[in-house]
Amino acid sequence: MVQTLQVQDNMRGEENTPDPHELIERARALVPVLKEREAEAIRQRRVSDETIAEFKEAGLFRVLQPKRYGGYEMSPAVYCEISKTLAEGCMGSAWVYGVVAVHNWQMALFDPQAAEDVWGEDGDVLISSSYMPTGKATKVDGGYQFSGRWAFSSGSEHCDWVILGANMVAEDGDGKPEPYNFLLPRSDYKIVDTWDTMGLRPTGSNDIVVEGAFVPDHRVIRERDMFNLDCPGHTQNDEALYRIPFAQIFNRTVSTTSIGALRRALETFVETTRQKRTTYTGLKLANDTTIQKAVADVMLTINDLELRLAADLAELEQRAETGDWPIARRAQLGHHTTDMVSRCVEAIDKLMLFSGGKAIYSGNVVQRAFLDIHCARAHVANNPYPYAQNLGGIAFGLENDCMDL
Repeated sequence: MVQTLQVQDNMRGEENTPDPHELIERARALVPVLKEREAEAIRQRRVSDETIAEFKEAGLFRVLQPKRYGGYEMSPAVYCEISKTLAEGCMGSAWVYGVVAVHNWQMALFDPQAAEDVWGEDGDVLISSSYMPTGKATKVDGGYQFSGRWAFSSGSEHCDWVILGANMVAEDGDGKPEPYNFLLPRSDYKIVDTWDTMGLRPTGSNDIVVEGAFVPDHRVIRERDMFNLDCPGHTQNDEALYRIPFAQIFNRTVSTTSIGALRRALETFVETTRQKRTTYTGLKLANDTTIQKAVADVMLTINDLELRLAADLAELEQRAETGDWPIARRAQLGHHTTDMVSRCVEAIDKLMLFSGGKAIYSGNVVQRAFLDIHCARAHVANNPYPYAQNLGGIAFGLENDCMDL
């Protein structure tokens, strides 16, 4: 089904690196398979082991991973295109891919010993996360004593490590708690099955519980360092790919899949509506000018979002090359991505509105996209209001108050 990609761990050359277009085509080849498995993934509330294995086999998780651990160090545009494509088959599966794969990029920011801990023996090891700063960390000799409970760890059952958030007061800070990320192996945490939701059910975004684990200093990273582009991993990973602000990459992880799901919903809506007639008059719905306008509006939304995404990703790469990151522009770029899912919500609502009574039955493609996209909007990184307020404040000469840029 998917061409096997033989990749040796710890390679440093590019002889086994596929062409970006080939990777995207591998993702495209998985779309019909994901459609077939979607209903079962929804029932099981998790992506299947088989699907994750095929993502690995296709090399999809390696797109943003450092080459020294078998990765490809490709453009974020390739990564986003893969996520968007997979979402045309199953948005929940694409969400898991996107969230898990982005951690392979973030590992380049940690102290190099952290990446060695994770991938020293196997470059295919996967990492989940929950960045909400709900943990409790106490400084001890050589590291931290760490405990807490976190929700929304997508794809965690398929991962052997996790990145978790906690607030701490930095020695060189302003005295106020600020967020840090802690990296832990599977032996240090439990996964608690809590994921029973209206949408994004295949993501298996269960809770993580840690009870008094020791986290060494080299597996802790300060979010301010990621904001300032001054991370421990930059001593080893100095490529432009890893000189992009963390939030500019991660926030697109949780917004891009909605575009793919919306595209699938639109194609399905048009196909099913083409021959549909009204129950009482027998008139073809395809001749209804209101429905025609709704389809045109959704087409325009998809086109606008894809153009904006492509332009923003190109700009991120260009700025990473030059190191030019003015805060006002970062605020604009941040607002662009956090507003994307809200626009997808407006578009899918139009399709749902005109899908008729049959759309309320489980399994309807438009309904699935409706539920999934609305659940994506609930993610904190897809709430446009704080980003819009910050951007507007900067325009009026106020100070930036957002670290997620």
